[in-house]
Amino acid sequence: MRRGRHITLRDVAALAGVSSRTVSNVVNGYANVTEATRARVQRAVDELGYQPNVLARNLAQGRSGQIAVVVPYLDTPYFAELLQGIIRAARTRGYNVLIDQTDGDRAHERELITKRSHRLLFDGVIFSPLGLSQAALADRDPTLPLVILGERVSDGTFDHVGIDDVTASRQATEHLLDLGRTRVAAIGDQPYETGEAAQLRTQGFREAHRSRGLAVDERLIIRTPRFNRLDGATAMKHLLDLPEPPDAVFCYSDLVALGAIHTLIARGKRVPEDVAVIGYDNIEDGAYSNPTVTTISPDKEMIATTAVERLLLRIGSRTPPPGLELRAPHQLIVRESTAGRG
Repeated sequence: MRRGRHITLRDVAALAGVSSRTVSNVVNGYANVTEATRARVQRAVDELGYQPNVLARNLAQGRSGQIAVVVPYLDTPYFAELLQGIIRAARTRGYNVLIDQTDGDRAHERELITKRSHRLLFDGVIFSPLGLSQAALADRDPTLPLVILGERVSDGTFDHVGIDDVTASRQATEHLLDLGRTRVAAIGDQPYETGEAAQLRTQGFREAHRSRGLAVDERLIIRTPRFNRLDGATAMKHLLDLPEPPDAVFCYSDLVALGAIHTLIARGKRVPEDVAVIGYDNIEDGAYSNPTVTTISPDKEMIATTAVERLLLRIGSRTPPPGLELRAPHQLIVRESTAGRG
């Protein structure tokens, strides 16, 4: 970094080998810059420590300099970890973050994306809806820059950032089947209008069985209202009381897995010797539980950064770019709840 004087936009342009206007387009989030040029400018910004005058820019453009992030629950570790990444990504780009918890309340979620007076508070929204269905998202303020997380597919007017839930769930289930488990259960199905994420995970669960030429025992697919510890613990009690209980369980979140493991241990079962357990989300708690939890790990940092970048492109564009379906990578992390302690 250059010391002793204020770093200017021209300094960044000289280091990146582009015009000052191009640097301005990048830092203001305008879309008419190639990804290669955008990356080169961002490297120069980072190297020099350039800080744009965000307050002056926002005042000149009639913006608040704030984005909203709307999630169903703040007590869910997955969202807490994702929010940290979003806040970091927004801060480095000169934006503050407002956070709202909806509890899945449909009326509240609808108000946040339809009431134009909210535009005085924030310039755009990163939104993980729970109460609103796919169709309900179309009934919103069309001028609102919007990026959706979770499983609501883009209608061409907003961006959707997530992972391939079907593929990830199939991979999780195949991992259990490949261990030689013959009665694999699933905890977390939600076969109602707004349960798209759960439905995709159930689809992946079924596909894994088909790929192995196995039938699915419908009694082993357990519905839950949420993806939390209590739901996992309660569902596991039900499964253990079946005439033929499972020898493995695919849980639709790590919290569900932690609840299931609690019940298994309380009932005198060994994990994974008697029942193998896999979760989803790779929350920090799963790496420190006893046993540690095998999980599907989405790239939360990439989801957060991509969501912020796409939202700022929408905020900064005079003509909003077409909505994109953006997939972050995921990986299977094998730990003690399926592999044992070695």
